[in-house]
Amino acid sequence: MTDRAFNWGLIAPGRIARNFAEALAVVPNAELYAVASSNLARAQAFADEFSGQYAYDDYQRLAEDPNVDAIYIANPHRFHFDSIKMCLEAGKPVLCEKPLTVNAAQTQALVDIAEQNKVFLMEALWTRFQPVWQQVRRWLDEQLIGDIKLMSSSFGFNIPRDDNDRLLNIDLAGGCLLDMGVYNVSMSQFIMQSNPTKILADGIVGETGVDERSSVILNYGNAASQFTCNFLATTENDFTIYGTKGSIRVPNMFWVGTKASLRVGGQAEQMLDFPFKASGFEYQIEEVMQCVAAGKLQSEVMGWQDSIATMQTLDEIRAQVGVRYPFLGE
Repeated sequence: MTDRAFNWGLIAPGRIARNFAEALAVVPNAELYAVASSNLARAQAFADEFSGQYAYDDYQRLAEDPNVDAIYIANPHRFHFDSIKMCLEAGKPVLCEKPLTVNAAQTQALVDIAEQNKVFLMEALWTRFQPVWQQVRRWLDEQLIGDIKLMSSSFGFNIPRDDNDRLLNIDLAGGCLLDMGVYNVSMSQFIMQSNPTKILADGIVGETGVDERSSVILNYGNAASQFTCNFLATTENDFTIYGTKGSIRVPNMFWVGTKASLRVGGQAEQMLDFPFKASGFEYQIEEVMQCVAAGKLQSEVMGWQDSIATMQTLDEIRAQVGVRYPFLGE
């Protein structure tokens, strides 16, 4: 690395990628350098809109561009593994949208490749890096609500019914668990700093083979996290942590939170604001750039074992609900 700007490459310029590109504008020394899509016109249009210098219709060309310092990947879940593997083997640090892969075996394989090639890899679980959740972490570390006993959360919307949509496509690893429930699971792990000892799950598998509702209890011994994610009804979409001395609540929508309340003992609820500088993606972008500059291979906030543990939990939930991915031979 020199004193020049940190050049980001971007794979799959869709809706989520726009949040990433908007966030780059407020990150010092960060630039969108190149965009890759299977459709060159789409890549060029995205690059033009966000001041990218190059557009490619070949992911491999982006990975091999010597001026690319890191790559953000935003294609459908099913394709994450191959895209990440390609970038890591080309020596490029990777930030990939959640979930990192579609099962724990794939995640472990990528971690092995990253370690062998000494290349940075991080799952883009942006919620962990947001100011509100960093404040929640501080409150927990300060034991302000005592010992954690229960977590309750939901993530659900009554989505328009389109069997051709990615969310309902089993061949693209659709379903509410990997799109929504990954947040409930990963943030439960972030709070507890440990893995569940027992998992109980129930759900509804729709006509297209994906889970349209998953209701789950994660047992952590002396504490539990209960959540529901679904495509069928709009829920409260908040996340509450209950302890022996009080509670912490991140209201609707917790995964993109800018507010949090703290209630201790009989005190009134204290609501604090933590506005984003841009789209909210900027905090994970800053983390990647700092880690790469420091020569780190993984983040302390969203490390490799965090991603593996989350996928192990999602694998078990999916098995109990009864979702199988045919492209994996399940």
